[in-house]
Amino acid sequence: MWQLKSFEQLNTQELFQIYKTRVDIFVVEQTCAYSEIDEQDKIALHLFQMDDLGQIKAYCRLIPDQNIIKLGRVLVAKRHRKQKLGRALVAEAIKVCHSRFPNKNLFAQAQTHLCPFYQSFGFEKISDSYLEDDIPHTDMLLKIKEK
Repeated sequence: MWQLKSFEQLNTQELFQIYKTRVDIFVVEQTCAYSEIDEQDKIALHLFQMDDLGQIKAYCRLIPDQNIIKLGRVLVAKRHRKQKLGRALVAEAIKVCHSRFPNKNLFAQAQTHLCPFYQSFGFEKISDSYLEDDIPHTDMLLKIKEK
């Protein structure tokens, strides 16, 4: 079951598991030394699913900005990969944006090798590939705005 919580709604165990999983993947697994925890966490909506052991299965954050919603920190924990959770997670994030932010588009700073994955949801490339923490990324946009 998907959970959607603001920073203030997260309990300490959930916050610990989110940070642990993000660091495990984005800092350790991808060997990127950067400050993984940032001020955006305080304003983000945190979308996640936990397993029976109370550990994160899949997670992303949605950051409201002036004209867009930023989709970030999209992940599936290593032990839960190959279960199509990434697809379910992004679909749920889009659903949340449609219902909570119907007049804002969804922006993703995607790892370039994942562009086809995001394009399968209707995201369009809006930049060339560039390096972010030595990993190729591409900016992408999904038009959520109601016509």
